[in-house]
Amino acid sequence: MNPILIINTGNTSTKVAVFDLDKPLFVDTIRHTDEELDNFGGDINSQKEFREKLVMDFLKQKEVDVASLKAISCRGGLLRPLESGTYLVNEKLVTDLIEGKRGTHASHLSAQIGFSIAQKTGIPCYIVDPISVDEYEQLARYTGHKLFVRESFTHALNMKAVAKRFAKENKLDYNNITIIVVHLGTGISASIHKNGRMVDAFNPTEEGCFSPDRAGGLPILSVVKYVTENKLDFKTFRKKIFGDGGLYSYCGTRDFRTVSEKYHSGDKESIEVVNAMAYQVAKEIGALSTVNCGKIHTIIFTGGMAYQDYFVNMIKERVQFIAPISIYPGEDEMEALAEGVARVLKKEEVAKIY
Repeated sequence: MNPILIINTGNTSTKVAVFDLDKPLFVDTIRHTDEELDNFGGDINSQKEFREKLVMDFLKQKEVDVASLKAISCRGGLLRPLESGTYLVNEKLVTDLIEGKRGTHASHLSAQIGFSIAQKTGIPCYIVDPISVDEYEQLARYTGHKLFVRESFTHALNMKAVAKRFAKENKLDYNNITIIVVHLGTGISASIHKNGRMVDAFNPTEEGCFSPDRAGGLPILSVVKYVTENKLDFKTFRKKIFGDGGLYSYCGTRDFRTVSEKYHSGDKESIEVVNAMAYQVAKEIGALSTVNCGKIHTIIFTGGMAYQDYFVNMIKERVQFIAPISIYPGEDEMEALAEGVARVLKKEEVAKIY
């Protein structure tokens, strides 16, 4: 047995699992309500002890001895630009996550928790394909003003995993196809993968469509006017658009299931907001398709919201002229985290140092 503890913290959930290398033994998703998380205020780091206890309770419930673990694999965060791969978690990496100089995200808790457990047990802790994986082509970095450069922040872990899974299942070479992957989660990412690299995407932190808790791209002059007139500091405004934006700003909840219930009950505001979100997702897919002159092998939908057929169908109606549609609902993140570390333990890959 080579048990690996997997930790994947999201905005509204803590996913935890134990794998025997790349084979799942125990998997669970612990959901968090808005009310529960509101008790911690706007500081993600303050949730660390709360969520670490949930992870330890999970291990105790499953009768897994922490001392038996061979490694810990965690979701990465908004770190400096990195190559795709598996990285050993060290104090520098954890410090960067805590300080959040490139932004804050719930995923920052994963490696904080994992490193805390690893230090107590003497086992290695890793991250795999963090949010800051950067494979952009040079033209994709331009913004329209010399002072600013586009940065790559996406759901790289899940998007890379499902892209490779699609290629394998269809007997294709991931390094020789062009596909668009759309991650429909609390944050929505879309990326285009060409010849094995994620050459462009929209960064859900500050551009693209709005999502359950993020505002996406906003009219810049209106934003600057609002910030200056209300004398907002950067941290306050960032929370307003990243965390309290998107569906939350319109509907008062980040839970798309709740919004969907209102949608199906005929609530006019919910119907219009959901239609607007689908409309914006479709526009971003159309824009990404131009990166390869419209030559796209398939468009993949993944993430938790991909379980909502009605929502996916709203997007499909607008983009199916571009390429065939493939749907992988949910996330392959837990498997991807396990596989990345399993490759290191089996000496098929060498862990990178942050």
